[in-house]
Amino acid sequence: MAINIPNLDSILAAHQALKNQKPLVQCITNSVSVNFMANVLLSAGASPAMVDNPEEAAEFVNFAQGLVINLGTPTSALVEAMQLAIQQASHLKKPWVLDPIAAGALSWRGQIAADFLSFKPTVIRGNASEIIGLAGLGANSRGFDSSNDPAHSVEAAKSLLDHASAVSASGEIDHIVAKTSHETGEKFWLAKIKGGSHFFPLVTASGCSLGALVAAYTSVTDPFNAVVSAHAHYAVAGKKAHLKTDAPGDFQREFINELYNVTADDFEQYLEFSVEELVAA
Repeated sequence: MAINIPNLDSILAAHQALKNQKPLVQCITNSVSVNFMANVLLSAGASPAMVDNPEEAAEFVNFAQGLVINLGTPTSALVEAMQLAIQQASHLKKPWVLDPIAAGALSWRGQIAADFLSFKPTVIRGNASEIIGLAGLGANSRGFDSSNDPAHSVEAAKSLLDHASAVSASGEIDHIVAKTSHETGEKFWLAKIKGGSHFFPLVTASGCSLGALVAAYTSVTDPFNAVVSAHAHYAVAGKKAHLKTDAPGDFQREFINELYNVTADDFEQYLEFSVEELVAA
């Protein structure tokens, strides 16, 4: 699918398409995230399916519109299911998202993530540490945390565009990188979206669930717009929820509500978003 430069109109169109089409997203994810991820997808307008066993994973890809692969708590059986699902998604040319949790910090899952890259994920989504770690840049690749500034991951994200159509690093300001190809050559683009709330890091699986929402959006629009739209939906709902709460438990509840309630007017009022061309130094 061609890569287009996102704008407010394309984000609103993707959000409406998500609500209209209610894409079915297959989630092969970590054990901590299953419940919250399912609720995020349902509230945002998609349909989750946690089909994650080797016996059924590939078969279910035939029915799903999107797939998310999350390396948070890998086991041998789960990795086998991931491999089978990815192979089938690649064969059917269906979009899939790789969330490489701690791939740069732990050797076994790092090799798994490297193997998965050969199947060309549509999108790679993580925090800055994970994106840097996956790209093999730098020593500060702790992976489980989000201590690195997403701005520091831009070069790593650009290098990962050899494998994916778009790469995002989430944080206080989300950074999303993609490239377009023209007769005159390639252009790299950077979208920035200001995050929704400082409560996000205190809600388990909030980042993992964003990866699933990205997978949902990849089924209704082009990859760059899909990532931007998913991050925008998350940020706007997070900002609205933050205004109503003063603690992470209440925030989690209100965030699910606002994912469901967000409107076009909310995007126009709350979204802090920009896109710029990245010029080589």
